[in-house]
Amino acid sequence: MTTHADRMTWVRRALALALLTMGFNLLEGLVSIGFGWEEQSIALFGFGVDSLVEVAAAALIYWRFRHDGALLDQQAARRERLATRFIGIMLLLLAGGTALGSILQLLSHRHPGTTLPGVIVSLVSLLAMFLLWRGKVRTAAALDSRAMMSDAACSLACMQLSTVLLIGSLLFWRWPSLWWVDAATALVVAALIAREGWGGFHASLQPDFSGGCGCGHANCDASGRTGTN
Repeated sequence: MTTHADRMTWVRRALALALLTMGFNLLEGLVSIGFGWEEQSIALFGFGVDSLVEVAAAALIYWRFRHDGALLDQQAARRERLATRFIGIMLLLLAGGTALGSILQLLSHRHPGTTLPGVIVSLVSLLAMFLLWRGKVRTAAALDSRAMMSDAACSLACMQLSTVLLIGSLLFWRWPSLWWVDAATALVVAALIAREGWGGFHASLQPDFSGGCGCGHANCDASGRTGTN
């Protein structure tokens, strides 16, 4: 059974992870958006905007656990629900915007001049997000927090987006005639974002939402689901 002291240790870890996420993703987002705009890369630009969404999600997690020890159970559950819901809404809006930009790029037959920035950004992001994701999953399990697990799912999605961006960038780098690769990659990015966003938003609407995610199970994944359904 988790003691109050143990919980406070994990709460401090959650706050530290939120601050690290905000710092890294703010820098990553600004760099990605800058290069994406310069290179006319929808995938890289969308990846940068997603990084800013990660900043907002981490800010919600920081708000959720700030002064956690002084919150009543009902107040903590309400913060869990609101954090989970708003993270989901932000991701759904981002997915729609990314998909729209990708379709417009496909219709105009535009493509970036180079994808070297995409390769560099995606490689750095993969390493950083993997470390943050592992820390968030462990923390979410210890705190039995759906909001924290949703934030971990955001980091997992960011890793998936980094992989998609890397593959798309390498393909275009090797075969420049594949002008549609960047836009097609962005569509895949949008689908991944939408899946994560809907999962969190749907969970927050459930009448029996209590803030817990069942993360005490050893086989609980980054979305708060277990393999024993």
